[in-house]
Amino acid sequence: MVGRGAATEPDDRAAVAWWLRAAVAVGVPTAAFAAHALLYGRWIVDDAGITFAYARSIATGAGPVLQPGVEPVEGFSNPAWLGLLVLGRWVGLFDRGAWFGVPDYVAFPKLLALVLVAGVFACCYAVAIAMTRRPTLVTIVAGLVTAAVPSFVIWTMSGLENALLALAAAAIAAVLVRAVVAGRLLEPTTAVWCGLLAALAALTRPDGLVYAGAFPLAALLLLHRVNLGHAARAAALSLLVFAVPAGGYLAWRLAVFGEYLPNTAIAKSQGLPGLAAATRPGELVTYIGWPAALLAVAAVGAALVQPGIRRRALVVLLVPLALSVLAFGVLAPDWMGQLRFATPVWPLAALAAVVAAVLVAPQLDTRSRAVVAVLAVGASAVSGLVLVDGMRAFRAAPTAPLCLVAQNTGRAINSYAELVDVPDPVLAAPDIGGAALVSDLRLVDVVGLADPRIARFWAAGDTAGLRTHILREVRPTFLTLNPDWARLTGLAADPRLVQSYDKIATSPAGVTDWVRRDALRAGDLAALRIRAAQAVADDENARRSPRASCGDVLVPSGR
Repeated sequence: MVGRGAATEPDDRAAVAWWLRAAVAVGVPTAAFAAHALLYGRWIVDDAGITFAYARSIATGAGPVLQPGVEPVEGFSNPAWLGLLVLGRWVGLFDRGAWFGVPDYVAFPKLLALVLVAGVFACCYAVAIAMTRRPTLVTIVAGLVTAAVPSFVIWTMSGLENALLALAAAAIAAVLVRAVVAGRLLEPTTAVWCGLLAALAALTRPDGLVYAGAFPLAALLLLHRVNLGHAARAAALSLLVFAVPAGGYLAWRLAVFGEYLPNTAIAKSQGLPGLAAATRPGELVTYIGWPAALLAVAAVGAALVQPGIRRRALVVLLVPLALSVLAFGVLAPDWMGQLRFATPVWPLAALAAVVAAVLVAPQLDTRSRAVVAVLAVGASAVSGLVLVDGMRAFRAAPTAPLCLVAQNTGRAINSYAELVDVPDPVLAAPDIGGAALVSDLRLVDVVGLADPRIARFWAAGDTAGLRTHILREVRPTFLTLNPDWARLTGLAADPRLVQSYDKIATSPAGVTDWVRRDALRAGDLAALRIRAAQAVADDENARRSPRASCGDVLVPSGR
């Protein structure tokens, strides 16, 4: 018994030491990420509110609808993230109230994102263990670089699905790298895991479909002629495993919505990539700074010329990175700013650069190391200035805050509807996330994300047909337009608008509210304009606090 205890004690200490190193490696960048995220306060982007509304409808039994009682429309493109929110509501953690004074529509998605980002850094640690002798240092440096990028922090903490997509991509990288180092890339287990993770990515966001090619590409790049048949079978297995959940969801989409694509993709008119797609990755380099990007590319290039298993591991690490850059380039530019579709690029690029630098450094003499260190410090300074500017700009004016839309498109129009004697009032608006959570009116999405008829007008580029549909067929009781969507739709310049609608008010930000004239009784318009004065004041208060929340719960006022 004494001998057995003596043998086990060192093993226990080694296990504790390993877990401590892992905790430090993952915990330090996660803490830095959380500190950066605090700069953006309780901000949630309005588009996340659309998914929140669908999560509420599904969790309460109303089905996949924006509002209870309307027709099913796939107005979301992130079913895996939606599923997590539904689970959160079922267990009472989401859309129920507040956590210690913080509304759970803020706390739950942000805490969930923090856990997922910690998972991203854990995957980085798994790669670093397999490829380097200093995995803790590599993970901390790569993680701190990632945590310093506003694009990564902003969009993973936005209430959208970005953190889950980043985890899926990082996990694919970890599986591939560890399999190569262990000599089991073509084993069924590796193929199955890559297929499952690719399916998770595809069900998290449509562009995640590209990761289905990660395992076949890795197998192709490291292919030996003697392994051709083995590689083909493994690639086929990975694609088959991917196709089962992805195909199952497609079958459900066809059965429920009758479409091959989510309605959001139809509305956004995402077509085949053109020549501009080849230049869009340059935006990533500009965002992070050219000196840092050039140094990273040089380090990776130098590491790739070194023979051995680590070169092969670096090759497969670059596969999901290349696919994430490809997805960013293929997607149409996004109006929300801060490179919303680039989220998986940042941790994968930082990890590849740091791993490559650690692999190359021992091959350099002292003078060369000093030169590289000076260049790295200079590049970091340039990148730091650029990133701080981006952080400050977003902090001052965050994109489409959920609570601002809940106020000016939800609660304000609710207060108008109280004055107008219409049995089932309808609101047409371009921003509907916050409104879907609080509105008493039936919503019509002018952008078409949650409206299949309007989505087809946008897909066809038929704005004239869109205006006719809204003004002559939908005939909403209320119409609210901000300057951008007034211009894009042409509604503000359409003579039929002033023929059938009266202007209630225009806010200092240029958001104009309209009411259908034949819905008014004598004195209603004057009463609406008096009510609008308070609504405008509330709107201005919300704009002065764009990073704040707006109540413990977001529900229609009639509830």
